[in-house]
Amino acid sequence: MIYQIYPRSFQDSNGDGIGDIQGIISRLDYIQNLGVTAIWISPIYKSPMVDMGYDITDYQQIDPVFGTMDDVDELIRKARDRGIKIIMDLVANHTSDQNEWFQKALHDPQSKYRDYYIFKHTDDGKAPNNWRGTFGGSTWTPVPGEPGTYYFHTFAAEQPDLNWENPKLRQDMYKIINWWLEKGIAGFRLDAITQLKKDLDWASLPADGRDGLVNVERKGLNRPGLGKFLRELRDETFAKYNAVTIGEAYGVKPEDLSEFVGPNGYFSMIFDFSYLNIDVADPNEWYRKNDWQVADLAHTMFSSQQSIKEANGNFANVIENHDQNRALTKFIQDPNSRTPAAAKALAAMYFFLPGVPIIYQGQELGMKNFERTSIDQFNDVSSLNNYQRALNNGYSEKEALKFVNWRSRDNARVPMQWDDSETAGFSTHKPWLNPGNHRAGINVFNEETDPKSILNFYKRILQIRQDPQYKSLFIEGNLQPLPLADKDIIGYQREYQEQKITILVNLNNQLVDLGHQFIGEVIVDSLYNHDDHQVNVDKLAPFQAVVLKSE
Repeated sequence: MIYQIYPRSFQDSNGDGIGDIQGIISRLDYIQNLGVTAIWISPIYKSPMVDMGYDITDYQQIDPVFGTMDDVDELIRKARDRGIKIIMDLVANHTSDQNEWFQKALHDPQSKYRDYYIFKHTDDGKAPNNWRGTFGGSTWTPVPGEPGTYYFHTFAAEQPDLNWENPKLRQDMYKIINWWLEKGIAGFRLDAITQLKKDLDWASLPADGRDGLVNVERKGLNRPGLGKFLRELRDETFAKYNAVTIGEAYGVKPEDLSEFVGPNGYFSMIFDFSYLNIDVADPNEWYRKNDWQVADLAHTMFSSQQSIKEANGNFANVIENHDQNRALTKFIQDPNSRTPAAAKALAAMYFFLPGVPIIYQGQELGMKNFERTSIDQFNDVSSLNNYQRALNNGYSEKEALKFVNWRSRDNARVPMQWDDSETAGFSTHKPWLNPGNHRAGINVFNEETDPKSILNFYKRILQIRQDPQYKSLFIEGNLQPLPLADKDIIGYQREYQEQKITILVNLNNQLVDLGHQFIGEVIVDSLYNHDDHQVNVDKLAPFQAVVLKSE
């Protein structure tokens, strides 16, 4: 079980309003008591923080705002003492424009580092093509003092892409990765890893927006030849250390999953993003919202699980992360129904699927989206760009702000809610990002002592996942979806040898008649604390989740 920490917002230890490594260390007992066995930490490397650490200046230095390398060593050691592994975030697709490699490439066209990045020259002085970056605008930025020369960036202009076609660059990256593995971390979550390969024709395509540009993913996401890079990356680094690797692998087709996570795959697991983005037609264009029903969610989830089964691999199962809005707000469409019961139902929905469940900080408390009244109150670069893109596509400022409030990555990046004080127990100073404004009663202090809390429900389902009697079932057991989604029920069974577990989750705010009796011993019931008794379940109360065991 893995717990994701966004360190800037987890716990401030020195009163500067920014979370840090010592803050994480101070909360290791909390993480241990939750029951997880590994922590994935978003980037803490030296960075100018244009994209909040996903723009790295130096892969082998810690940004002073988070602490020191000695702090990292202490974290690794103290986590290990508690049976917890540390997984670092690795950004291999791009660096910061302040990185020494890029600065040398920028200022000396003859430097070997010019080929560590992607530079193009055009005779007409125009950008090399019409590709649009993930954060909006052209993927090409002019090089100062070199008319007609541009450098390439999939994301912000301050995040130039590395040139993975260059074997010298690749070898330097492998040295960095192995240096970290030698230090004692357990592995990496790999950011934007399916974007390492670009189509080398660099050709323009017909525009798909009013700006005359086309989404860069058409030419720079999961492109032919990517496997060569990922195979070499695995063999030169992860395979030598038996490292845990989680790929942020957007765009992988079902027929290609076996290459990524099969028995000889590039990674230990990849994220299942299929249902994370069910609310939008394009995760980079938030104004293109989707209408969806529980039946759509069930179909997407189970289709994805069937694909990974055929690949004989594993998903990292998530309903939240640092790039997403809060699950309780996203998946529960009626604002009045975003209750603790609904949060527990969502937890049960995904936690027993095949694969490895990941919890994002605050998810275990039922944290919700905020509401900001001005675009000036946002920090996230993608939020600022999506606001402008909505305006450019004809939406009003009020409408654009509504889209950003809904989807902003800042929703997940507000301070962790440890108590109900003004700064949420996160810091003794004004936090770097204002806390959420829908947080009454949603905090660790309140929930730890409440046996019916969301936090204690998460502890319970973590115990079930790790119970030795169910270990083989949850690792190797088959998944059998139940045809109940038209009733707003997510239902499935896990079977292994003589064991069977049935998971029934009502995502409706009404009592639902299942039209069938499910008989078994209650392992967990989200609405009641009693368990270990035989029941016949033919109805589910609003947002009730029941897990049954039958032989």
